[in-house]
Order: sequence, then C-alpha cells, then structure tokens
Amino acid sequence: MPCSSSPPLSPANSLPSVTRYKPCAVVPVYNHSAGIQIVCPGILDHGLPCVLVDDGSDTTCAAVLDSLAGDSEHVHLIRFSENRGKGAAVCAGLEWAFQQGFSHALQIDADGQHDLSDIPEFIAVSKRAPQAVVTGDREARGISKARHYGRKLTDWLVWVETLSVQIRDSMCGYRIYPLAQTIALLQKTRVGQRMDFDTDILVRLVWRGITVEQVRTRVVYRPEIPSHFRLLRDNVRVTRMHILLLTGMLVRLPLLIFRKPEVSERNT
Repeated sequence: MPCSSSPPLSPANSLPSVTRYKPCAVVPVYNHSAGIQIVCPGILDHGLPCVLVDDGSDTTCAAVLDSLAGDSEHVHLIRFSENRGKGAAVCAGLEWAFQQGFSHALQIDADGQHDLSDIPEFIAVSKRAPQAVVTGDREARGISKARHYGRKLTDWLVWVETLSVQIRDSMCGYRIYPLAQTIALLQKTRVGQRMDFDTDILVRLVWRGITVEQVRTRVVYRPEIPSHFRLLRDNVRVTRMHILLLTGMLVRLPLLIFRKPEVSERNT
C-alpha cells in the first residue's frame, strides 16, 4: 500500500546533478512469455542493458526468462518466488540498476503493447532533461470505453493532486526515471506495489519537485494480450491511493500553490 506521508517539496535546483548518462531498461514480467521474447531483444537492439524482473511467473515464462538471461551478458534477471505486483517488481529493478551505477532506467511493459521504436525519442528527451521523469502520452488503439473513461478520471484526479494540468497521461507505464531522485523517494516512501504504482510514484515525484517531460507514443491493446488488472481488487487499491494522494495534496497545499512551475510545457 502507498504511504500516506512523503517528504516536503524540494526545489529542483537542490537535486543531485547527473554527471554521466548511463541508462538501462527495467521490465516487470508476469506470465508474458510470448511478449517478452520480442520486447527484450528489441530493447537490446537499441543499445540498452535489460533488467528483467520475474514477478512470480509460471514455469513456461520462467524458462523463457532464464533463456533470455543466459543468451546475453546484457540481460540481468531478478526473480520473485511469488507474485508481488508490478510496482514491487519495478522498484526492485530500479534499486538494482541504481546499485550497479546506472543513472536512468526505462520502464516498459513485457506484453509488447508499447512501441519499441519510440525508445530513441525517450532517450533523447531524457538526455536533454536528465533530472526529469520522461513519461509516455499514449495514443491508444483498441482500448475499451471503460478503460478510456477510467483513464480520464484518474488524470483529472492527478491534476487535482498536483495542482497542475501538465501531466497528460499519468497511468502510462512507458517512462524513464532519473534514478538518484527516484531512489531517494523510494527510500523515504512506500509507493503503490501493484496497479496503483504508475500514478502513485509519478504524483510523488512531482511533489518532490521533479520535472515531467512527455513523449507522444502509440499503444496497441489486443485481445490476445492478457490483462492482469483485477477489477475489484485493483479498483479498491486505486481508490485508496487517490484518497491518500488527495490527503497528501491538502497537507502540501501552500507549497503547491506558491511553487514556481516545474513541469515542462514543451511538446515532444
């Protein structure tokens, strides 16, 4: 569960500078044996080392991950014995990457719905703004009306929670984190561990003065790609997350009102 308290806002100029840009990719994997066989080589083709986090996958997917890690010295495998959730998997990958000296980490889904050809654009934007989190702004195809309106509701709540309308897509799991700043947050605050992760960590990074850059990207939802979203359980988690974030916003209200605009307005 996300923590109800976070450190106060920090000015952007107090954040650690990036002296060497060294990115990798972090991919949470839970029973996407077909998709990851496309995603992992695609990431390597773009010159990024790949950290696969096996979130308690079945034996078929686990075997695929073992093979991918065995075939390349640029693929590292972290394994959970049981499913802990997307957020827990991403956090484990980010922490490992930071310990290994990487400066930035590209988070991308294992199911193949994200457009790998956009990786160079994410990297280019991140290099121009190395202290920013670079997140995807999805042009979704095949999305259901329920998911569409759910996204719109969450984005509206995020505007309230950050007192900003700059974040166009708070739920996109295709993004680059500056690791020093992100790990500093994770060391202080427990963010959402499952489907509440992507929105929760983004809002809390903005609260800490991290700037946000956005890249327009294509996402394709296909019936053959299984969804791990559990309607009742995950909606309860997301609702709880927004209650905590709204409470946190009220605590930070004076700082949020009087801060200088930190979120870039540049369209990419």
